This record gives sequence, structure tokens and C-alpha cells, in this order.
Amino acid sequence: MTTKHPDPAAGAAVKAADRAHVFHSWSAQGLIDPLPVAGAEGSYFWDYDGNRYLDFSSQLVNTNIGHQHPKVVAAIQEQAGKLCTLAPGFAVDVRSEAARLIAERTPGDLDKIFFTNGGAEAVENAVRMARLHTGRAKVLSTYRSYHGATAAAINLTGDPRRWPSDTASAGVVHFWGPFLYRSPFHAENEAQECERALAHLEATVAFEGPQSIAAIILETVPGTAGIMVPPPGYLAGVREICDRYGIVFILDEVMAGFGRTGRWFAADHFDVTPDLLTFAKGVNSGYVPLGGVAISAEIAATFDQRPYPGGLTYSGHPLACASAVATLNAMAEERIVENAAEIGEKVIGPALREIAERHPSVGEVRGLGVFWALDLVRNKETREPLVPYNAGGADNAPMAEFAAACKSRGLWPFVNMNRTHVVPACTVTEAEAKEGLAALDEALKVADAHTV
Repeated sequence: MTTKHPDPAAGAAVKAADRAHVFHSWSAQGLIDPLPVAGAEGSYFWDYDGNRYLDFSSQLVNTNIGHQHPKVVAAIQEQAGKLCTLAPGFAVDVRSEAARLIAERTPGDLDKIFFTNGGAEAVENAVRMARLHTGRAKVLSTYRSYHGATAAAINLTGDPRRWPSDTASAGVVHFWGPFLYRSPFHAENEAQECERALAHLEATVAFEGPQSIAAIILETVPGTAGIMVPPPGYLAGVREICDRYGIVFILDEVMAGFGRTGRWFAADHFDVTPDLLTFAKGVNSGYVPLGGVAISAEIAATFDQRPYPGGLTYSGHPLACASAVATLNAMAEERIVENAAEIGEKVIGPALREIAERHPSVGEVRGLGVFWALDLVRNKETREPLVPYNAGGADNAPMAEFAAACKSRGLWPFVNMNRTHVVPACTVTEAEAKEGLAALDEALKVADAHTV
């Protein structure tokens, strides 16, 4: 598919400037080849050569309302003309309204909102609040998780991105969360996986000393690590353990929140209310950097007479908050959360299960709403991953070839380790979803060639 008015010379200039001056995250700088992007709209973006891509990654799973939503763009423009910035200590109409709209949608009594610039800072502050509230130091988090790249958040993370920064002195203890397809508990069904995962967590708490544990933090539905939907009863079980030992329960909804799973928050699927809930990404689809912590009444009360020792110059930035207000209102008015649920249930889920039957490389399909993963394998019987854990270079060739096959068909995938995630915008139409699924179906033939 192509767009109008290609301009390869402009694209070459953008790329040259990038390579000369931009230092990219998570990358060996001399080995990357960033695509110059000329524009984006809705579920698509395009390059300067006129190639258009259906964005099945939602960039970093954050453009929940798609690219360039006119109501949000207009709100940012209007706010810029009125008041671009103001320090966090002042009361500002759009900041107050953004906090009200978020609190209106969070579960339970999470009615106070502390604004940050993104998800990692939200996690940093949630952990700080938990430690100050409890007077304890340790925080428990799972393997197969991602919580951000700042100091505490990267240590909480349970994937290889943590390794270069892990000093083993951050007060973090990792444990295994439930994941039936690759169960560390030798479970045969979801009920066993839930029971054994909770027993494992209970034992971890006991041996670490519950009186030393400030918080347990979980992604409600782990995102980058593989979109592993927890079994029924697991999150309620974690809630009970936290209540029994006076441990703060933090749910990280940075990726799963604001419609991604077909509910405002993924916690809504499980009828569980945490003490702290972190958010970012979908709160305004990343149009302006924004994140935050939704805080329970009990933890908020800790800081009624005691200063909270944390803050950011751009906390509750007016442009960011204006974009959040417009985003949340548009999502409600246009039934975007409901669309995500319906597309997932009626289109994406059934199609992916059919695709799995046709392709020997697809070991498992899992997900909710517009939040799905295909676990790619070399062998369906043994469940051997298509590429080794944390593969790079030649070892990762099968996944690199698969990703290239997607892009050659006009589909921009989200690929991590041996998985591809199907995470389009919550606004994706049935026709767009089917277009992307057809391209994915074809590209998987490349992965099939590496099966045994």
C-alpha cells in the first residue's frame, strides 16, 4: 500500500540527521536502521517512500486511540494557546479535570492521582509510597515482567533488560507468576496453576519475612513479557496475602490500562482493587508524556500531615493533562473501550485461534480485548520456543525473518523474543483488523519454515 506524495530525499535527510545525532534506547547504535516516518493517522503510519503500514504494535502499545485523533490534537492546540505550563504546586483546571476523570474510572477508592511523566516514574513513586507507608524495604515482583527503565523500576523488571543494571542491592525479590503454557509449577490446568502459584508466593513471603516486605507489584496482565492473562482467582489470592501481612498491593496498568483489554482497567476483569495503581501510555495515547499513580484513601492519608518526599517539575503538565481529558472523553463518547472488547471477542480472538490451527509455528494464542500474543515454537509438542530465550544475532534469525515478512506485507508487528503480539489501536475497525490478520497469516509461513 502506498501514500500520496512520496519524498525519498526528505526521508534520507531525516535518517542522516538521526544517525548523526540521535542516541536510541535499548540499541547497539551501529547496528540499527530506524525507519524515517513521514506521518500517521488512525491505525496507519507511512514512510517517505510512500509505504504505508498497519500499526499492529500501537507503537509501544500506547496509541490506544490511534494516531492523530482530531479531538485530542485540537485539545492540545487549544491548551497551548491558553496556558502551556505551570508548576505542580498550583491548581489548574485541566489537571484537576484529568485527575477527576481518571479517579472516576479506577477501581475502588483509588481517588487521589499523583501525576508523573511516564510509567517508569509512576512505578518509582508507587514503590516509594509503599515503603514510606509501611516502613518496610523489600518489594516483590515476578519474573517475566517489565516495569520501566529507571532505577527501582528496572530492578523490579523480570526480563533480561534488568541484568546490566541489577546491583542486587535494590531490595527487590523476584518470584514466579502464573503462566500455564510454560508453567514453572508443572500444573495441568488453570486451577492447579493458580493454587500452586499462590502457594509459591506465600512461601516466598514467609521465607523473606512478611514484616520486611513493603509491596508486591504485578502487571495486571503482563504485557511485553507475553500477555499472560492470570488464571481466575490468582489476583484475588494475592490481594488476600497482602491484606493478611499488611503488604501494599500495587498493580501496574501502564500497558494494560485504558481500554487495552476491553475494560477501562484490566483489574476490572478480576474484581480486584489494589492499594496503588500505576498508569501511563493509554491515558492519552502518548500524545504528550504523562503517567501517574492512583492512590487509595489509606495510603493518601499517610501524607496528610507528613510531606510526601517526591515530585517532578512537569507533574500534571497542562498540555499532557489537556490531552488526557480529551482522550478520556473521546473514549467514552465514541465507545472505544467497548470497541476494543468487541473486536477482541468477535474478530481477533477467533481469527488467531484459526491461524494457530493452520500454522505449526503457533504454540499458543492468549489475550483479551486488543491485547494478544502468539507464542511461536519450533515444535508444538515440546513447546520449544522458535528462538532461544533472549536470542540475538543469528540465533534470532527466525523471528527477524518473520518480522521482515510482516513489514513487506504492510504490517508493523510487535515482536519480542519468540512471540508476536497483536496489539492494534483500541479504535481498530473490523476491516483493519482483518487486513492485519491476513498479513500475519501469510507472514507466519516464514516462521513455519523453522519448525520441526
